[in-house]
Amino acid sequence: MTGRAEARAQAPASTRSLTRALTRRSLLVALLLAPPAVAGCAPSRSTQAEAPDPLVALAAAARADATLAAAVIAATPDLAGRVGPLRDARTEHAVALEAEVARQAGTTTAPAAPRPSAATGATTVDGLRRSIGAAGDAARQVALTADARRVGLVASVAACCTTYAAVLS
Repeated sequence: MTGRAEARAQAPASTRSLTRALTRRSLLVALLLAPPAVAGCAPSRSTQAEAPDPLVALAAAARADATLAAAVIAATPDLAGRVGPLRDARTEHAVALEAEVARQAGTTTAPAAPRPSAATGATTVDGLRRSIGAAGDAARQVALTADARRVGLVASVAACCTTYAAVLS
């Protein structure tokens, strides 16, 4: 018998089964496969900065449209009946979009969006129509890539804006 064979023969039975289970080859394979397996379980950390939430821009546009609609009403009070509901709808859009951004970020408040000034567009119905049309187009583009939780909200904003743009024509 060789030295190894004698040592195995003299070793207790529990040690012999452990020696058979842990050969150098199996130990080497386990050591080689462990790092990728553990890395696959670790939370991923992207080194690239995440793209900004597209709903932030939609919320800012909604606030700008509401401000513009208020300016149109102030400039032409006769249009209050036509433009007032649009102002209210765009204010509701901004609130809903900001709430969704906050929900997605896991915070209770949405990130501060720049507050639009009254000079965002021409204070005419035509300027308001163009602004609403652009907002509808932007929302439609976002809806095409939005996840299932957000697509209903974004699509309803797109539909509302497109409808108001047509009504104001």
